[in-house]
Amino acid sequence: MKQIRVLQFIAPSGFYGAERWVLALANNIDEDAMVCDLVVTRESLNQDLRVAEGYPTSAGDVHYLDMNGRFDLMAIRRLVRIIRDRKIDVLLSHGYKSDIIGLVAAKWAGIRCVSTPHGYSGNVGLKLRAFIHLGTLVLRYFDAVAPLSEELAGDMKRFKVPAARIRFIRNGVDLKDIDETLSSLNPNDHKLPGSTQCIGFIGQLIPRKGLPDLLDAFDRLYSDCDSLRLRIVGDGRQRPELESKCRSMASGSAVEFLGFRDDRLALLSAFDLFVMTSSLEGIPRCLMEAMAAGIPVVAYDIPGVDQLVEHEVTGMLAPYGDIDSLVACCRRVLNDSELRGRLVDNARERIDSVYSARRMATEYQSLFTELLSTKETTDTKVMD
Repeated sequence: MKQIRVLQFIAPSGFYGAERWVLALANNIDEDAMVCDLVVTRESLNQDLRVAEGYPTSAGDVHYLDMNGRFDLMAIRRLVRIIRDRKIDVLLSHGYKSDIIGLVAAKWAGIRCVSTPHGYSGNVGLKLRAFIHLGTLVLRYFDAVAPLSEELAGDMKRFKVPAARIRFIRNGVDLKDIDETLSSLNPNDHKLPGSTQCIGFIGQLIPRKGLPDLLDAFDRLYSDCDSLRLRIVGDGRQRPELESKCRSMASGSAVEFLGFRDDRLALLSAFDLFVMTSSLEGIPRCLMEAMAAGIPVVAYDIPGVDQLVEHEVTGMLAPYGDIDSLVACCRRVLNDSELRGRLVDNARERIDSVYSARRMATEYQSLFTELLSTKETTDTKVMD
């Protein structure tokens, strides 16, 4: 059987869920059946390109697409050259910018194209909002669109993507990477001293993550137990605002902003509780990682999160914006070891059975095979 040659395409904005998803797919493909190259846009000297630097060489090659500014349409020609040189069969794009450029390049090169939407941020400036809107408009012209959650699948219908082209492939977490990393750690390396408990969050510091609610909830928990600590791993434009808020809180000195960290899984392993207060998510990778790593989770009950967390079974859910309920859920988990153990066991079982990257990669391979089979049939009819 001929190997399928896939080219993942992303314009990295950091090292977040989409970038980690790209690595998870590459780490879990069947290398006998598929070659999976990566192309990333290179737009500035200080751009975070960790997704390219950490890409597994066993999966495929990495290519850099230099951009003259943030949106360079001349990059389309350079992308077509990569497609032809590497004899790519399918382009798989991630994000509005790669969707726009990738669609045109794939059509020009005469190959199949698939988009994987990872979610859309609404609290952005007018110019960026216009580009995102254009990105949603072009989705209907892809050969297939593979949203990661049922909520995103609903968005695709709203964006008028033809139903026949929507293929819901549930998000998956790289269990191989998590298990190998955690097994290599000294469990005491990142633990806080003594009986000090640590609440944690990993992700972008942006408005839709709802971190002011997390700080308010922690401040109330701290009033009950002043040995409690909060670690926030990640960065983003809201960080100065959040740090300023901490300075006015009684618990401010117990909050650590650790910024971007390459050792996020090591830090995660030392959390006693992972808390997510987002208003909008697909199926959040950081939450899946916590559940896979054996860390109990508390989160607001929003679409996407509710696909992962069943209240009092795989985690605890509070109504969105209800800080009283959020605090109550955190207290229960922190103070009830029997509950923690049950949540952790059930959560890992759910990730293993439904949300593994290996299962996700297999479904993508099936989609690519189907698209290429259809293309061959169409090409044969044209020749006849």
